[in-house]
Amino acid sequence: MPGEVTRFAPSPTGLLHLGHAYSAFDAADAAAGGRFLLRIEDIDRTRCKPEFAAAIEQDLAWLGLDWERPVRRQSEHLADYQTALSDLDAMGLLYPCVLSRKELAAAFGPDSDDLTVVTDTDRVLDPELYAERLASGQPRALRLRMARAIARTGPLTWTDDRHGVRTARPERHGDVVLARKETPTSYHLSVTVDDALQGITLVTRGMDLFESTDVHRLLQALLGLPTPRYRHHDLLVDGTGTRLAKSHNSPSLRSLRDGGATPEAIRRKLGWAA
Repeated sequence: MPGEVTRFAPSPTGLLHLGHAYSAFDAADAAAGGRFLLRIEDIDRTRCKPEFAAAIEQDLAWLGLDWERPVRRQSEHLADYQTALSDLDAMGLLYPCVLSRKELAAAFGPDSDDLTVVTDTDRVLDPELYAERLASGQPRALRLRMARAIARTGPLTWTDDRHGVRTARPERHGDVVLARKETPTSYHLSVTVDDALQGITLVTRGMDLFESTDVHRLLQALLGLPTPRYRHHDLLVDGTGTRLAKSHNSPSLRSLRDGGATPEAIRRKLGWAA
């Protein structure tokens, strides 16, 4: 649709690979006649590096992409996420989680590590022990009380260009973390707030984030934020069927360029030839 506002929002935890290039081309193409934004999602203080953030812009420019300035860097906007947290807290929807991963696993089973089955962790410990840990001042995660949040909003839907109208099912994610011990926000919260503040009208991203949209739709409703359309594209895989990812040591755009690849060759390979 002409006049869309889209974004490419990588985390600077490594060099970009072909999967990133595909997502960037997809977002830029969807913004034809509109606005294409770049957002650096650098809230992970232990894994995000300035050199990777710089490399992202260099690689995108090499591919021939252009984006609207200035670039939004999440680490520079923590106050925006704190405002959203304060609003949710005023609704009685947040609670501090003081359990260790070992305690989470003991209480909720081995699946607790992916944080999708966890609920009401503040009720696991003896009340006196829970209060003692809260009083200690040790860093803790803040969780959304999912059942109460859903009761507040009622049924919700969102629209994907490829998959149609979807009924949101955020309950599948349990009491998601909205602020972490080491970072005063989380992916779910920051991406929802950023998309609203940047006026994003179409979110293009991979199918690995399809179900996360249910949580984002819930947060939009709770915080009174607009709901963009979504378009989740298929994930690129290598010759063995393994998804391209930094964690799988997929070849970086930088290594392909050093090996003689051209931007035009990358575009043709990904089906985005000009």
